[in-house]
Amino acid sequence: MKPLKKKAGAKSPVTLKSVAEVVGLTASTVSAVLNSSSASNSVPKHTKKRILEAARALDYRPNFFARSLRAKRTYMIGVILEEIGDPYGSLVVSGIERYLREQNVFFLTVAHRHDKKLLASYSSVLRERGVEGFITVDTLLTEVPALPTVAVAGHRRIKGVTNIVLDHRRAASLALTHLVDLGHERISFMKGSNLSADSEVRWTSICEVAAKLGVRVRQELVIELKGDDPTPNLGYPFAKQLLERKQPFTALFAYNDISAIGSVCAFQEAGLRVPEDISVVGFDDIQSAAYVSPPLTTVRQPLLKMGEVAARTLLDRIEGRMKYVPEIAIEPELAVRRSTAHPGSAFLPQ
Repeated sequence: MKPLKKKAGAKSPVTLKSVAEVVGLTASTVSAVLNSSSASNSVPKHTKKRILEAARALDYRPNFFARSLRAKRTYMIGVILEEIGDPYGSLVVSGIERYLREQNVFFLTVAHRHDKKLLASYSSVLRERGVEGFITVDTLLTEVPALPTVAVAGHRRIKGVTNIVLDHRRAASLALTHLVDLGHERISFMKGSNLSADSEVRWTSICEVAAKLGVRVRQELVIELKGDDPTPNLGYPFAKQLLERKQPFTALFAYNDISAIGSVCAFQEAGLRVPEDISVVGFDDIQSAAYVSPPLTTVRQPLLKMGEVAARTLLDRIEGRMKYVPEIAIEPELAVRRSTAHPGSAFLPQ
């Protein structure tokens, strides 16, 4: 093995051929080891060690484009979001990033903000950039995608799309059983906006579970969110509208944590205590849910895990390790904190 020396001031990149010359092996053998290809299985361990040590000493950097041409792959996927920076999507993307980083795969991210034309345009742009598949997050798909696709919070059966879905019936059962066990009978509900992919299935599940538990869903205590505001203002004005109806209730099951946090603010502004006057249950368990006042009882979606599962599933499909499946179910949990308690006397706003 030749001495591992760099020429002073040399700026030319170190190539596979350079490493091969140092260790006295063929470039194909060195390439197999550095790219962990199946051909490297026949290379002795001590030889692999020599190659890796030489590559480190020479500061060898793989040529991405050469690797892509050899494998006929780009090692890139497209991630399509509703909004960049919202608490739900951020955790899902964090899970995606964590898994893809370990696999040395890049991803490009776009946000469509529920603009159908923009969604179609972005899909084409990502394909032109060479992505090998898509992961969508809280996005309502209507057409068969041109590439393998995994949809987080996808519910429509579309050819070629694997939906990563929460068991919403189980989620509704956890939340409503908790409130019923505490003694709540007059429960108000926030339905999700029609812009959210989970809205319809979540509401259907809530109604089914409520009927099974004997919980009456009173229309005067049901309010539907509008818009896609990623801040607590999503729920704040609608909680105020609930109070303005002057209908007594002792608990609120909000559509998500953001709307729950906004609702708590509205209740407290009205002079009501949470949970002494009104118990509040959220949905998602975003990072701030445990640190608001009071800490929020919520249905926990394992959002990081859902992102990881989505990324792993897509790569497994692209690389042929997994056959297409239409759906992968994820189990929820209930995080009980201090925003729920036994009901006080039902209030009637003046």
